[in-house]
Amino acid sequence: MAVFNKFDSFTEAVAEKKHDLGADTLKIALTNSAPLATNTVLANITQIANGNGYLTGGATAALTSSAQTAGTYKLVLADVSWTATPSSIGPFRYAVLYNDTATNDELIGYWDYGTNITLTTGNTFTVDLDAAAGVLTIV
Repeated sequence: MAVFNKFDSFTEAVAEKKHDLGADTLKIALTNSAPLATNTVLANITQIANGNGYLTGGATAALTSSAQTAGTYKLVLADVSWTATPSSIGPFRYAVLYNDTATNDELIGYWDYGTNITLTTGNTFTVDLDAAAGVLTIV
């Protein structure tokens, strides 16, 4: 399973009210270029080509829950999937979570799948978001 990596700017963006994780539209975009921890906005990310089941800007990650318990906040999002049709999607290696509601499409974090992935026609790729642990926690 790919590990979630937070962008450095996310911490400051939360403190400066650029994110309302419980209400904003969060999306996941795909790229084959390694994100840098210092990237701040979606424009810093080179997405894979539009088409064949992938739309530039990625897909919405629906909110499952956004809540805190005993001082620990947890964000839980539904899985996001793409199906390659009528041709292949990719290659890609990274799935990037960003805030589509924020003025500059502020970056939150990304998953590195460790190898290039190409979806052949009819196959589906799913960013499997952990419902128990959540996408991220803030303590």
